[in-house]
Amino acid sequence: MALMHRQSLVKFDAPLCETIVETPKPKGKEVLVRIERCGLCHSDLHIQDGYADLGGGKRLDTTRGMTLPFTLGHEIAGVVEEVGADVASSLVGAKRAVFPWIGCGQCRDCLNGDENLCVKNRFLGVSIDGGFASHVLVPDARYLLEYDPLPINQAATLMCSGVTAYGALKRLVDRPRQRNLLLIGLGGVGMMGLSFAQSMFKQKISVADLSPAARETALKNGASVAYDPSEQDIVKRIMKETEGGFDEVVDFAGNEKSMAFAVSVVARGGKIVVSGLMGGSFNLPMVQWIYKRMTIEGFMVGTLAEGHELMALARAGKIKPTPMREEPMADVQKWIDALRGGKVVGRIMLKN
Repeated sequence: MALMHRQSLVKFDAPLCETIVETPKPKGKEVLVRIERCGLCHSDLHIQDGYADLGGGKRLDTTRGMTLPFTLGHEIAGVVEEVGADVASSLVGAKRAVFPWIGCGQCRDCLNGDENLCVKNRFLGVSIDGGFASHVLVPDARYLLEYDPLPINQAATLMCSGVTAYGALKRLVDRPRQRNLLLIGLGGVGMMGLSFAQSMFKQKISVADLSPAARETALKNGASVAYDPSEQDIVKRIMKETEGGFDEVVDFAGNEKSMAFAVSVVARGGKIVVSGLMGGSFNLPMVQWIYKRMTIEGFMVGTLAEGHELMALARAGKIKPTPMREEPMADVQKWIDALRGGKVVGRIMLKN
């Protein structure tokens, strides 16, 4: 009997523990993937907490419908070990990245290609067991993407932080006015965004982050200017330097301070895409919204089609890899603590 080792959530707001179960057998269109890498993402921390911060002391309970023990982790790449009866056996042994944002396949959103909007979704590591384990059961072989000749770590991160950053930026590329672009929050997704933006936009890219280490890394990786949002009179300085603010802003942090900063530096007629889930609430006088003629769009993870677009760009050598470091899968809790404490620059890749 083959056994599967998992780093499991056994209680909300508590450390992960190792659990050992029988390795599942794929049926029908299912595929069993032996995991080689799984990235650690900030949203894993929110799922571990069991709530999202709504601001003002209010919380959104995210534990409903989840059965413990549960396996987190959704930036997955590995080797196909076994396939269901409806899948070609030639796929066994193939190295693949796993697209985790899987819908029910039958609702209006799924049929439209927007599986990432599906209410009855089967998101790996979010709704069904994910990648902090030796194996993962993928519902359908169509969610496996070829990644050769990319390094495995880059391939895995493209499926979450990658497709999130790419999708958020894509919502800005068709705007008529594109004088300048600001990326706020330089965690794993923000750093990916900085890498992609250089191949998606012609203009110079500015960044903002409270961490001096993150700002320094961004400047080394292609940012033209790095701002510290806590600096005195920073908004005045930005408005002067940019001649009226930024036409396009992506907020990869998504908290009260980052959004307040985004709104204060967006130009008239500009657009803010919010893609971070740090939480809190956001408040804006209606008059300011109208006077500034600004657009604010919420965005979270891309579609399978966007996953394929991004993978094609990366495989064609058009995207630079972002800072990453490999650590043992068994140490995942240690790195969750480090990520919570703001002590991680780039992406932690967990290795079996």
